[in-house]
Amino acid sequence: MYYEVIPTTTFKKSPLFSDGLLTYSFDQNLAPGTIVSIPLGKKTALGIIYRKTTAPTDQNFIIKSINKIVHPIPLPNHLLKSLAWLSSYYLNPVAKTANLFLPLGIEKNRRKKSTTTTATTATTTDTISATPVKTATPATITSTTINTTPSATTSKQIPLNSAQKQALTELHKIKTHTKLLHGITGSGKTNIYLELASQVFSSNQSVILLVPEISLTPQLVGRFQEHFGTQVISLHSKLTEAERHLIWQRIHEADQSTPFVIIGPRSALFSPLKNLGLIIIDEAHEPSFYQDTSPRYHALRLASFMAQTLKIDCLLGTATPRVEDYFLAQKNHAYVALSEKAKSITSQTKISLIDLKDRALFTRNRYFSDALLQDIENNLKQHKQTLLFHNRRGSAPLTICEHCGYQVLCPNCLLPLTLHSDSYQLICHTCGHHEPVPSTCPVCHHGSLIHKGFGTKLLESELKKLFKSTRIARFDADNTTADSLTQNFEAVKNGDIDIIIGTQTIAKGLDLPLLNTVGIVQADANLNLPDYAAEERTFQLITQVIGRVGRGHNDINHVFLQTFQPEHPVILAAKSLDYAKFADYLLKKRQLSHLPPFFYLLRISIVKKTEELTIKKIMSLHRTLKKFPDVYLSAPTPSFHEYTPSGYSWQIIVKAKKRDSLTHLIESLDQYPEIRFAIDPPSLI
Repeated sequence: MYYEVIPTTTFKKSPLFSDGLLTYSFDQNLAPGTIVSIPLGKKTALGIIYRKTTAPTDQNFIIKSINKIVHPIPLPNHLLKSLAWLSSYYLNPVAKTANLFLPLGIEKNRRKKSTTTTATTATTTDTISATPVKTATPATITSTTINTTPSATTSKQIPLNSAQKQALTELHKIKTHTKLLHGITGSGKTNIYLELASQVFSSNQSVILLVPEISLTPQLVGRFQEHFGTQVISLHSKLTEAERHLIWQRIHEADQSTPFVIIGPRSALFSPLKNLGLIIIDEAHEPSFYQDTSPRYHALRLASFMAQTLKIDCLLGTATPRVEDYFLAQKNHAYVALSEKAKSITSQTKISLIDLKDRALFTRNRYFSDALLQDIENNLKQHKQTLLFHNRRGSAPLTICEHCGYQVLCPNCLLPLTLHSDSYQLICHTCGHHEPVPSTCPVCHHGSLIHKGFGTKLLESELKKLFKSTRIARFDADNTTADSLTQNFEAVKNGDIDIIIGTQTIAKGLDLPLLNTVGIVQADANLNLPDYAAEERTFQLITQVIGRVGRGHNDINHVFLQTFQPEHPVILAAKSLDYAKFADYLLKKRQLSHLPPFFYLLRISIVKKTEELTIKKIMSLHRTLKKFPDVYLSAPTPSFHEYTPSGYSWQIIVKAKKRDSLTHLIESLDQYPEIRFAIDPPSLI
């Protein structure tokens, strides 16, 4: 018998799905999705059976035989279809795409231990374990098994207010499979997730819940563990290869009638569930759902395809939808708004705009306005908390010489190095390069090096000077391992922290019960980046941060929006929390600019060792692209990260009304094997 096999090792010129299937023979009947070992050249590789086929008519080559069966239980059919779609839709090499669907080390024989766990009430500690075992450690993770009893739900009822019940009714009426739940912060989207999951679970069907980062959503994970106990599997970055493989095996080998709730990042979509009944994507606006390295894909689009394939629901939940998703949901009548707070709230949130250009408002400190500092002092007296948001980590993002103008750049990326004053090092936030701070200018040897700008570490230092003995916690990428984040969050929740400083890390779904004041130190910090998504991302971050207050814990809450552009439409829309106004503004602007959702985007880049060669190649490519009809071209420009360890990078942005125009263009550029491309990129930087 002959089979078309999907290889997991790249061969030749990284073919796409249609050209990347290989034919092998085997003397046994194999179902599609069976994982096998195949000879590939002089090496052995893993492969996935795609379908049976007939003997090739071309007799110029010998049909090799499959070596052996690696895993007899086939992958679910919807994963096979998703693999084919993902390779074709995003023009990804089939072998790289196939690797997304299999855990590392699947070919290894691992010893299974079986100590049965019992359902426990979830704690924050549980969020870092593969199975919800209290105080789990890596050693206990590998030795536990999932309870395979189909009905692991508790008798605890999910409380729903009238607005949530109405939203559920509207969601059930929508005929399309992909639906958008636009719920303001604090509206209780989690309760709706739980209710929908319970309905699916009662039919012995599984649920996938995607979150931007598992360590940043401890409360959400805990809520699901309270209701579904040991049937909840939490996937995260702390798992070892062996732990991931064993979890994959447990899911894959489970009985058809055994439901699970899989919670994790975008990779959770590849869980081999035989009975998937619902996909939920929380914080659906987050850019982390897009994989920007090959094989590129957007988890929202893949989840939508899976839902359509299985005839199940895919729910996008967020307080700040991407305008593309908002536009499509409105167009397809798949939009449900949840505009009321979950609790009956009598508190008021006062939002004040502070003009950073008016230095008379900053007499006590250059970074914090007098009004904000006064509010912090009041909070300290009343044992209430303050959150200060600034989406820049480190101490200062720029180090220059006042004498000759020399700027200290990363030798790998040619990007400015950021000062970290606690370690007194200059660090590249792109590649991780670090070096000591020079005492003199490396060019003119003058002692005039200065540090410009500010980040969260500098803000922390300034606050410690202003408020001595105050308990301060910083949440950013420099200190948010899963363990430290859990510890810091527990301290915040218990009232052991007075002032919270954070980047976008702190804006993702945390409920801070004692929070009274939010200060956004520079609201327009990312507003003018050279990216079509800069305005949208700014609005999302401001809205999400403001949403940390006003949850009924205080009578009056305060938000201070410090900005150099107080009259900017995005800032004004964020201040009024008016998403409809913002979406209307941005959609009109994008339509005029030929941007998504009205046009499709393609980013093509070329990287060469020298800038001269890069420019020569990109100009040649630009001349070739001009021959294609129905596309709009930008002029060749340096990429945002112009220099990488591989060389100099230049790019061309291509727009088209039809996506097929872009895919056809890419498939026709065989004479440029060095190009790198991203179709449907959510960002251009």
